[in-house]
Amino acid sequence: MSSHINNQDQQVSMKFVTLVSIVAALGGLLFGFDTAVVSGAIGFMKERFGLSEVEVGWAVSSLIIGCIIGAAGAGVLGDRFGRKKVLITAAILFIIGSIGSAIPDTFTGYIIARMIGGLGIGITSTLCPLYNAEIAPAKYRGRLVALNQFATVTGIFLVYFINMGIAGYGDAAWDISTAWRWMFGFGVLPGLLFLVLLFFVPESPRWLIKQGRAAESLPILLKIHGDKLARQEVLDIKESFKQESGSIRQLFSPALRLALIVGVGLAVLQQVTGINAIMYYAPEIFKETGAGTNAALIQTILVGLINFLFTILAIWLIDKVGRKALLLVGSASMTLCLVVIGAAFHTGQPSGPLVLIFILLYVASFAVSLGPVVWVIMSEIFPNRIRGKATAIASMALWTADYIVSQTFPPMLGSAGPAVTFWIFGFMSLVTFLFTWRLVPETKGKSLEEIEALWSSKRASHLNTSKEEAGVPNIILPGTPES
Repeated sequence: MSSHINNQDQQVSMKFVTLVSIVAALGGLLFGFDTAVVSGAIGFMKERFGLSEVEVGWAVSSLIIGCIIGAAGAGVLGDRFGRKKVLITAAILFIIGSIGSAIPDTFTGYIIARMIGGLGIGITSTLCPLYNAEIAPAKYRGRLVALNQFATVTGIFLVYFINMGIAGYGDAAWDISTAWRWMFGFGVLPGLLFLVLLFFVPESPRWLIKQGRAAESLPILLKIHGDKLARQEVLDIKESFKQESGSIRQLFSPALRLALIVGVGLAVLQQVTGINAIMYYAPEIFKETGAGTNAALIQTILVGLINFLFTILAIWLIDKVGRKALLLVGSASMTLCLVVIGAAFHTGQPSGPLVLIFILLYVASFAVSLGPVVWVIMSEIFPNRIRGKATAIASMALWTADYIVSQTFPPMLGSAGPAVTFWIFGFMSLVTFLFTWRLVPETKGKSLEEIEALWSSKRASHLNTSKEEAGVPNIILPGTPES
């Protein structure tokens, strides 16, 4: 159908869609900022409030509790009130959380504020990629949804420098009394930017059609697709809603059970392969190799830079080589890197550049694969009528896995040792490779309605069963020669 769109329509639509997607992806910037800012503040807060080690862990992970709750409610709220209104609410929650984290005189006040901010982050982590998937043309959906992950790693990378600049402004006493407050308070600026720009983006056209407001969706789809394709898109979306009940129980039906397994499975695997253990605790890991405090901080910034650069590469590749290919190559590379890192610690020779090199290779492999691709797949594989609720389930699973990893990594590092810890992450990376190879379909270039047909079509289900019985792992999408 894309042949019906002339070059001028394509230029106009891509300009409009890209601008809208960038605004929505700013939610990822808030995500990255809020998860990373505590790394620079926690040392000063420990002195200010006299925190125990348990309280230090709670200061870091309290945000994630809010994220889990926010992600859990995002789907229901987004389906009822619309993506745009709920994202505006999330921006307000983030701003309140940033201000509240900066001004408390008690540790309890800080925890409450961080949980409020976490609610906003949980909502944006679910709805921002979902919104981008629903508004993007199929040909460019991967890179436009991946903008959210790019914004996330940008937020993480920028926060390292913001924290360094604020901490260097005053003396040690000022850092303990004031610097950490400015670190958290700085989050108000991106929060306000996100809030203001959201008023200039349209509502998701698929959500409008779901609400019986197809007339309102058509002007949006015209800007995205041009005249002929936009009208066909309205008909396709309406037809997809006729075929769905809208009940979450639909996900557990035989036709869609695999979609749920893929979405939740990838969400959990993204976390249990160890990326956030490295991102949260990178300085401590580098200290285990013999690096001094300053060297460890510099190496941590290098990790952030690699994460940033290879996410850009992923955005360029995701609609060219496909989601599944990136996941397979990335998870295989991560497995190799983690085995080598574990071996270096096991032999008692972690010093020198070896561990740093393979940690950077591991981060690069994650950034070009599981980092952006999992969010893209989560946002596109579920049926229209229940996409919000289903994506929320997968997001909640992701945040829960993140919480478990972040809480268990320090004691596991201390009790089992770094070698065994990294080998466990390596094993989970191998599981990710096998899971992707056997179960994850390639969705590159398919409309959301075509992807939906993959799960609901009896013929597709029959073909997949036949292929698996014959020992062929890949899942055939409608429209390919085999189907």
